Amino acid sequence: MENSASGSFLRNRRLESFLETKSGPNVRETQKIPSKQVITRQRPNKTDAFVDDDGWIPTLISCVRIVTCYLAMMVTTFIWAIIMLMLLPWPSQRVRQGNIYGHVTGRLLMWILGNPLKIEGTEFSNERAIYICNHASAIDIFLIMWLTPTGTVGIAKKEIIWYPLFGQLYVLANHLRIDRSDPSTAIKSMKKAVQAVKKHGLSLIIFPEGTRSKNGRLLPFKKGFVHLAIESGLPIVPIILTGTHLAWRKGSLHVRPAPISVKYLPPIKTDSWTADNVNDYIKMVHDIYVENLPEAQKPISTDDTKNGSRS
Repeated sequence: MENSASGSFLRNRRLESFLETKSGPNVRETQKIPSKQVITRQRPNKTDAFVDDDGWIPTLISCVRIVTCYLAMMVTTFIWAIIMLMLLPWPSQRVRQGNIYGHVTGRLLMWILGNPLKIEGTEFSNERAIYICNHASAIDIFLIMWLTPTGTVGIAKKEIIWYPLFGQLYVLANHLRIDRSDPSTAIKSMKKAVQAVKKHGLSLIIFPEGTRSKNGRLLPFKKGFVHLAIESGLPIVPIILTGTHLAWRKGSLHVRPAPISVKYLPPIKTDSWTADNVNDYIKMVHDIYVENLPEAQKPISTDDTKNGSRS
């Protein structure tokens, strides 16, 4: 019995020695790493990264959120449409109610989507000004609805009236539309917009790129926002949006949990601007965006920045 036990013990020791010889350093290194450190290393920082999971469960959750957003928007739009119809004789009150609708609906939709959100520079968010922001996602619309101050009107292409629910309320809220079919008509529309802004003491919100970026990178700026600034004398407040292109990509119905940040920059005074230097002003503002956007959202080449003055 004693010899048998000793033989079994020696065989086990030899087996353990063999295993340690084959994989000893790796096994010992793994054992020294605390389990918490491994988890931390594998889990991305919520403020800097997210897991881009296209599995069926995240896709299903995304679909539920989008449907919930649409239903919530139907409810709030129906309520405020009734309010707007009652206020038809009072355009300025419709503008105010349109902003309240945006604050309620925009905040509600962002809560439903659930993206981590960071907002900076709010001390510049209540200026009477021309607010401009980069545009790379449908989420940008929800954010500007929520975060622009009361007394702000948007400027959009005239075709917005055909967007279900939102387009009709946009018109009822007395927001501005321009006809971009030909330059002369667009200029007339801009002049009407300036007159309305001056008459009612309004602010403006506009996407200077004129369209949505497909990949999140900053596009060249159109001239419209500079002409509006020169005519109205209002300062320009840049709003920098980052991460929205990852959260809801153009052409996709999958909303991802990407972190989003909104940053208001200090107002840019325009009361001394002249029509002779329009291209210089466009480049200056475009450069401010290039400096403040993350690398993944900057223009691919410097040529894009130079083209910022294209109309």
